[in-house]
Order: sequence, then C-alpha cells, then structure tokens
Amino acid sequence: MANLKKPASRRQHRSWGALAEGATVLVDTAPWIYLLQDHPEFARRFEGLFAAAEEGRVELALSTITLAEVLTGPYKSGEVTLAKRYEKALKSYQIVPFSEAMAIQAAQLRAQYGLKLPDAAQLATALDMGAAALVTHDRDFSAVQGLPILYGG
Repeated sequence: MANLKKPASRRQHRSWGALAEGATVLVDTAPWIYLLQDHPEFARRFEGLFAAAEEGRVELALSTITLAEVLTGPYKSGEVTLAKRYEKALKSYQIVPFSEAMAIQAAQLRAQYGLKLPDAAQLATALDMGAAALVTHDRDFSAVQGLPILYGG
C-alpha cells in the first residue's frame, strides 16, 4: 500500500485516546510494517493510533533504526519501488536520528532489562526525545519502567 491506512490500544486494552492531546510517541518497527503491508490480523490493532495522528490528536515519530528495518524487506526482495514508496510515507512523520548518547543509553538499557540491541535502541530513542510513550507489538518491553509502553490491542 502506498500510504499508511486511516482507519486500536494502550497497555491493558486502554484506547489510544488515553494519550494526551498533542503527545508525541515513538512507534517501534512492527506497527509501521503492519500498517504499510496491511497485515490482515495486526494492522487493525494499530489503526486507531494512526487515525489519531491523522486527525492531529497525537504526533508519531520513528527512529532511523525503524526506517532501516522497514526498508530492509523490500530491498531484500528487490522491490526498490516499494521501498521508495515506504520511505516517502515514513518521511511524513518525525524521524529521530540515533546518536552516540543514545547508543550509550541503549547499552545501559540492554544491561538493565536484558533487551535485544534494536529494542534497547528504540527505548533509548524514546527516552532521549522525551516521548510520551513507546508503541510496540514486542512483549520484550514488559519489564520496562519509567516510560509507558503501549501495545496494539
């Protein structure tokens, strides 16, 4: 699909509406992929979040790590046009570069929570940018404290 779908939930099945008006959230890789690929089961779990962003109620951000992860699939399968379409769609959101300071924090978070490097990098990015929450489909974040982790319901 060329663009993210328009039209659902916070940890423990709360609605995306529980996010404060104007809140900025960092969205992990999987939700972007689900929406871009119109995944038959998982895309609808995040549609409410993307609809809230389209309506201007929340701001969505992604890390440069997510950008690389999302584009890897199309490039690996030789679908350059699809990769360019995804890139264009993602560039309409805030893209947060991964910095040296974030790398150091990611190492600390890996040690503290036992996260895989990409997950620790996402969490470090969310913390560094002052995100209101991290949106993911990855349950590896279940032990994280100090930042709301929101899962697709």
